[in-house]
Amino acid sequence: MPRSMIDRNEELVTVFGGGGFVGRYVCEFLLKSGVRVRVAQRNPKQAYFVQPLAQVGQFGFVTADVTNPDSVRHALRGATAVVNLCGAFKKMQSVHVDGARNVAEWARDLGLDAVVQVSAIGASAQSQSTYGRTKAEGEEAVREAFPSATIIRPSLVFGPEDELTNRFAAMARLPFLPVIAAKRDFQPVYVRDLGQAIAMAALDPQRFGGQTYEIGGPQVMSMIGLHQAILEITGQKPEIVPLPDLFASLLSKLGWLPGAPLTRDQWLMLQRDNVPSGQHPGLEAFGIRPAPLAAVAYEWLGRFHRGGKFAGRRINLTATN
Repeated sequence: MPRSMIDRNEELVTVFGGGGFVGRYVCEFLLKSGVRVRVAQRNPKQAYFVQPLAQVGQFGFVTADVTNPDSVRHALRGATAVVNLCGAFKKMQSVHVDGARNVAEWARDLGLDAVVQVSAIGASAQSQSTYGRTKAEGEEAVREAFPSATIIRPSLVFGPEDELTNRFAAMARLPFLPVIAAKRDFQPVYVRDLGQAIAMAALDPQRFGGQTYEIGGPQVMSMIGLHQAILEITGQKPEIVPLPDLFASLLSKLGWLPGAPLTRDQWLMLQRDNVPSGQHPGLEAFGIRPAPLAAVAYEWLGRFHRGGKFAGRRINLTATN
């Protein structure tokens, strides 16, 4: 039975990384549910934009670092649930494994009701990439300390503040648009859909606890297909140039490709498709109908359109499943 708003007011959810791209939407849904939210991160000022969404006394900040056990304990005092969104491409062992363990162990010791660990599709002990491998080790550490934790593995995430579609659209202003891992498949998910699922998991551990969810959007798209979808939305017409894998691999050793950084570890992650395995439930378990890119991306990509901000709206927005 859903809790009443009065009961919700007694709940406090600590969100590590709540000021990040996904975190702001997690906080938004939590605040709408009536619970109190505490954003924990190294620089709480980065989350001040979330505060206007809250009622008086519903929102707070705390300086915290998941790699520091004492700061984790401080951030979790009085909380009833915790969401860990922290991820990194540096010090991955410390953040993904040790940090996740710190959060889960203190959640257990302080008697929290729910832990939501946000991982990634492709997390595997056998992953070639340090990112994928440490994400899997983090999941294991969380499960060991807090068996009823919810693990959420998203595919690529798109939304107004992303560094994915915005970067691709900006690069498309060039005459040529280089594309790496052109045939690799993804199942991009809208950040608001993902944020809602994460918030629901934190608020209802009896329903979602102890399970792993793989979260993708409604469409499987190749890397070239993703670029083409963005070009259709923005009306841009550069020539798409798929880069040979050998050339992209060499660029990854240098740490960049035209228009964007590319670490060696990110290149290794791109050697496998980034789609749900089918072995775990997805957004349907939360009752969420995923939004396709074409139905929502005009909100932030319209500024790239050659004919003006709203010209791209002539494209058919019918959602497909």
